[in-house]
This record gives sequence, structure tokens and C-alpha cells, in this order.
Amino acid sequence: MDALFVFLIFGCFMLILFSGFPVAFVLGGVGVLFAALGSVLEPFEIAEVAELRMIGFVSNRIFNTLSSYSLIPMSMFIFMGYMLDRSGIAERLILAMRRVLGPAPGGLAIAVVLIGVVLAASTGIIGASVVLLATIALPTMVQSGYARWLSAGTVGATGCLGILVPPSIMLVVMGDQLRIPVGDLFMGAILPGLLLACCFVVFLLGYALLRPHEMPAMARANDKVAVWQLLREMASALLAPLLLVIAVLGSILAGIASPTEASGIGAAGATFLAWASKRLNWSDLRQVCYQTGRTVAFLYALIFGASCFSVVLRGYGGDEVIENALYALPFSPEGVLALVILVVFLLGFFLDWMEIVLIVAPLVMPILTGFGFEPVWVAILMALCLQTSFLTPPVGMALFYIRSATRDISMLEIYKGAVPFVALQLLTLGLVAMYPSLALWMLE
Repeated sequence: MDALFVFLIFGCFMLILFSGFPVAFVLGGVGVLFAALGSVLEPFEIAEVAELRMIGFVSNRIFNTLSSYSLIPMSMFIFMGYMLDRSGIAERLILAMRRVLGPAPGGLAIAVVLIGVVLAASTGIIGASVVLLATIALPTMVQSGYARWLSAGTVGATGCLGILVPPSIMLVVMGDQLRIPVGDLFMGAILPGLLLACCFVVFLLGYALLRPHEMPAMARANDKVAVWQLLREMASALLAPLLLVIAVLGSILAGIASPTEASGIGAAGATFLAWASKRLNWSDLRQVCYQTGRTVAFLYALIFGASCFSVVLRGYGGDEVIENALYALPFSPEGVLALVILVVFLLGFFLDWMEIVLIVAPLVMPILTGFGFEPVWVAILMALCLQTSFLTPPVGMALFYIRSATRDISMLEIYKGAVPFVALQLLTLGLVAMYPSLALWMLE
């Protein structure tokens, strides 16, 4: 009987979701609906749900979420990302790296990847990174003769590095939902994130050597400029974001500050950099605060709805149904883990990472850790898998960010460009799955 109710809840959720209603309202609405049914209808009366009344249930969920100390870094890192976007640091970095690496085979694409790593480690805002790269770097790549599909794929995949490379908003939410210290997730994600960026660089370099006509080298604008001057220009552009990354991640890794305290350092440091660049005024500060508030409100709305949905699902025995189903599979523990990762990958075609982290991950994590798997390692595998959701149609947000930033590249070309980078993400996922030390070496 429990399984029937669980399938009924999921079926109702999927039916209303595909009707076009906002996901946060669908999650919260379905949760409240079945909580009410469990209270007033005899066939639905389940002890854990029947004790909850709608008003008290919703208010308790909202209060618990708002008072969650582990979610505070989310708002601070979002503020830091928007403030850095206003500071103009990214534009200077793009110009400097383009001058240094542009004349090399595939150098412009490799420069975009390196810039993406810096942006990921200093902002973590996927939309801002993708749009920025699509606005500044993508036209230059196309004008230099790069294949349009490859240019779009490079920009999209590189902009998505921020969802994995710390400080990542997704890792903050995962830490809160899975009861894993955010600092441990940050340490576990550093090497896989850099490994993924290295895979991008190797692929682009190899493709440039094999098909140079699709990735031609740029001609130097001024051959009289000495190499050391170009390197000094790039180092100057890198200095500010690297100091901010060291201040944020370094304080966490050294044990000087908690992620919450480090997020405050990052927000203050980004504000100082914007002020020092003379790109900060009251209008910009007001706009950054507005964008931060809107983004945080959207994320909290999803968390509210998912919290309501997940607690009602557990009340109807959903966790037990899923646990029994996984234990009944004729697979080894490693096979069950592979199946869960596959399901997460497939869900990424239709759902955003937020819904998967808030609904699916808390249900399967206790089962996987019960098999003896390290929680941080499993969380990093999920994070790597969820990163593909930004590039897989039909709801890959990075694809639509690129399309909104440029009308010169068709959606078919954008989809084509995403394919090799999704394959590289899955390759990195396989490497981390085979060698857990890639995610755990800083925790040992």
C-alpha cells in the first residue's frame, strides 16, 4: 500500500510539473495536498503525516529552512559572484589571456577554459559566467575562424565549471541536504574540478592539432610587444581574482574559517575589488543586492517546496519503498551505485540540478552509505553527474544562456557543441568513480 501512495505522489508531481507550473509551487503544492489528505481522509491516514496540520507544517518547514546555518554561504557566494561580475575583472582577464594564448594552436579556446576555471573559483554563478563568456569570448572565437559549434560548446561547458569548482552553490545545498560538512565537499571537489578542466584543455589542443582549419591560431596584433610584457599583463589581470580565491578557499582548507565565515570574506573582498576598480557606485550596489535577493529567493522557494515534498514522501514510506527496491536488485553495491548515477544522469535531461539534489539525493544517500561508500565521494560523483544537466537538452540551462546571448548560432549548433563536453564530463565521472582518492585525498 505504501508503494501505491509513493507512486501516486510522484505521478501527481510529474503530471503537474509538465503542465508548466513553477517547480517550487509544484513541489510545495503536492506536498501540502498529500499532507492534508493524510490528515482528513481515512485511506490516506499515515501516523507521521496525520500529526501534521497544514499551517503548522508549512510554517515549521519555512522556519527550519530559514534558520539553517549551513545555507548562509549560499547567499554570500551569490553576492560575491554578482559583485565580481560588476568589477570588470573578468573582461580584463579575457583580454589578457587572448593576447597571450591566442596565437597558439587552439589557444583562444584554451584561454576560455582557463578563464572559466578562474571565474568558477571566484564566482560560481553559472548564468553570469556563461553569458559573460558568450558575450565577450564567443564572438572573438567565431570571428577568428573557429567552428561555431565548437565555440558554443567550449563556452557552455567552461561556464558550467562553477557548479563543481568551489565555492560552488550546488555543493553548499548538497552539504545542507545530505548533512555533509560543506568544507569537506569543497576539498573533495577541487581535484575533480581541475581534472575536468584539464580534460577540456587536452581535447581542445588535440582537436586543434588534428583539424587546425576549425581552430586557427590568431595573428598577433602587435609583434613588437615582448613576451614578458604580455605575461606581466596576464599576471596583473590574474592577481586580484587569485588573491580572492586564496582568501576564500585558503581560509577553509587551512581551518582558519568555516565556509560561512569564508563566504563573508569573499563577499567583502569582491566589494573591495569592485571599489578599487572604480566600477562600484550606489546604483551598482543596489543592482547587485537586488540580483542576489532575487536569486536567493528563487533558490529558497525551491528548498521550501522540496522540503515539504520530501517530508511528506517520507511520511508515506517513500524512503522505505526506494530502499527496499534498491536492496532487491540483483546487483552488487557497486552496481546499485552505478544505477543511481545513471538515473541521476537521465533525470538531468528533464529536471534542474536543484530538484534532483533536494528530492533524489537525500533518499538514496543513506542507502549508498549503508553499503559502506564514503559520503563525500558519492556526493562528488553526483555533483559531476549533475553538471551534465546544464548541457543536456531539453532543459540544459547553459544552452539557453548561450542562445540568449547570441543569435548568430543556431540551437542545433549549440546542441552539437555540447555533445563532446558531456562525454568528457562522463569520462571524468568514470575516473573519479574508479579512483575515489581523486575526491578523498585532501580528507585522508
